[in-house]
Amino acid sequence: MADKAPIRFGILGCAEIARKVSRAIKLAPNAAIQAIGSRSIEKARRYAESNGYPPSARIYGSYEEVLDDGDVDALYIPLPTSLHLRYAVLAAEKKKHVLLEKPVALSVLELDKILEACETNGVQFMDCTFWMHHPRTAKMKEFLSDQQLFGQLKVMHSCFTLSGTGEPDFLQNNIRVKADLDALSALGDLGPYQGPLRNEEGALLACGASLFWEDGKIATFHCSYLYDMALDITAIGTKGTLHINDFVIPYQETMASFSTGSQSKFTDMIMGWTPLPSQQSVTTEIPQDACMVKMFSSLVQSVEQNGSKPEKMWPSITRKTQLMIDAIKASIEKSCETVEVIP
Repeated sequence: MADKAPIRFGILGCAEIARKVSRAIKLAPNAAIQAIGSRSIEKARRYAESNGYPPSARIYGSYEEVLDDGDVDALYIPLPTSLHLRYAVLAAEKKKHVLLEKPVALSVLELDKILEACETNGVQFMDCTFWMHHPRTAKMKEFLSDQQLFGQLKVMHSCFTLSGTGEPDFLQNNIRVKADLDALSALGDLGPYQGPLRNEEGALLACGASLFWEDGKIATFHCSYLYDMALDITAIGTKGTLHINDFVIPYQETMASFSTGSQSKFTDMIMGWTPLPSQQSVTTEIPQDACMVKMFSSLVQSVEQNGSKPEKMWPSITRKTQLMIDAIKASIEKSCETVEVIP
């Protein structure tokens, strides 16, 4: 059987995060960079050169030219969140599969329009949450699903903080703290992995939330641009616990770890723990962002070359995340009143 043709990506814009995803496209075995477009063709040309794009990559001076390129199979869209609705819908209408940078939309109403366009036009949608595609995540899910070792999930806590003070004028000029370009700010950028504080433009710099389920589960998270970096998750079940300290970006590209404990207790005279938590390490041949591109491209290949229907699991996860963000934003706007999340 002949190898499947690689999925050819067009990239909209010259965002900093696109440097990482461009590298991921080059590392993924079933993907290739076909084109990049910017509002300035010179900027696009310099960007392509500095990031090692292949000589065959087409350079355009507008986003629309990338959309109109008939050889582009899929679009990676790292534009400001306020532009996502327009260009993701246009991409779907042009029959381009959509890999959308997060936060994906300003509200679930916007996201639903994007997802409807993708479904109507038969194209695959996926958001760019890298860590979901690391093989470590699958191993963690195995432990969390083990009724003997972990039991029933009861409590989760997540913390994702980055120090914006470490970059010159980040808190004044970065796109993520501009309310007109990315109104969700820290909540949208960091919250999807997870007393609000705003800057003078009204953009959220820090916030936290508690979530409660009808069956008794509780989750809390905190996200911020103001503190030192922390990327932590703790999951507690009736029989076990899981801890991870680098869930968004692993300490190392090729290996990532997490710790697990099961039915731990104090030793005699409270001198220590037994059994001790164990460290689980998972290796990967390509980094998690390339794993994401590989997965997305595989789904697109199935649609384009096998006639399969687009996979609905990934849009479903994205929508649940957006519903949570919308509810937290609504709670903040109502002086932190309790808000019901309605699917």
